[in-house]
Amino acid sequence: MEWSVQQLAKIAGTTSRTLRHYDSVGLLKPSRTGENGYRYYGQAGLLRLQRILLLRELGLGLPAVAEVLAHERQAETALAGHLEWLRQEQRRLARQIASVQRTIEAVKEGRDIMAEEMFDGFDHTRHQDEVEQRWGKEAYAQGDSWWRGKDAAQREAWKQRSRQLAADWTAAAEAGTAPDSPAAQDLARRQVEWLTGIPGTPAAAGGSGNLKGYVAGLGELYVADPRFAANYGGAAGAAFVRDALAAYAQKHL
Repeated sequence: MEWSVQQLAKIAGTTSRTLRHYDSVGLLKPSRTGENGYRYYGQAGLLRLQRILLLRELGLGLPAVAEVLAHERQAETALAGHLEWLRQEQRRLARQIASVQRTIEAVKEGRDIMAEEMFDGFDHTRHQDEVEQRWGKEAYAQGDSWWRGKDAAQREAWKQRSRQLAADWTAAAEAGTAPDSPAAQDLARRQVEWLTGIPGTPAAAGGSGNLKGYVAGLGELYVADPRFAANYGGAAGAAFVRDALAAYAQKHL
C-alpha cells in the first residue's frame, strides 16, 4: 500500500510542505515518484516519518534528527540532553501550577498573598546566560530593564503582538506563500519593526549595530534552534521566515 503526499500529511497531522521539505533535505525520501511528479510513500516511509515526528516532539532540530537516524547508537546520548531540558521545563511548569493554585486558595480564603510564592516558576531571567553569550551583558541589562519597566497590561500586549506575528508567519508558510512575495515581505517588515522595538539588540531603534546582518542571522537561528522554529510551525515554517527575512534584508536594510 502507498500513500501520496497529501494522504500521508493528513494521516500524520503534518503538512505537504513539511514532507516536501523533508524530501529536499534528504530526511524522508518517497518510495517512488510517479510520472505525474507526485511522491508516494510505502510502509518504510511511514515508519521513518513516525520516528522523525517523535524526535521533533522532543525538540530536536532537523540536523540532529538526521544524525540520530543515521547513527542509532548515538540516539541515547542525543536524547539525554533534550530529556533533561524537558524535565527542567516540567519542574518549572509544576512550580507555576502550584503557585497559581496557592494564589487562588489565598484569594478564596481572604488570606494575604505571599509575593515570593506568587511568582515561583515565572523567572524570565533563566535565559540570561544565553543572551549574554550571544549579544553581551549590556544587551541583556537593557532588555531586562525594558521588560521590568512594563506593567502587566503592556507585557500582555507585547506578548499578544508576538503571538499574532508568529501565527501569521505560520499561516503564510502553510499556505505555500513565496518568501519574496508581497505578503511575505510585509510579514518581514513587521518582524523587523518588532525587533527594533527591543532595546539592547543590534536591531534596536537608533542603534549602531549591523541590522542587516542581525536580521539575516536571526533567520538562520530560527531554523537551527528548535525552540525558535516551534514558534513558526516547525523547521519548514522557520525556513520560510529565514528566506523571507533574507530577501527583505537584501532589499531594504
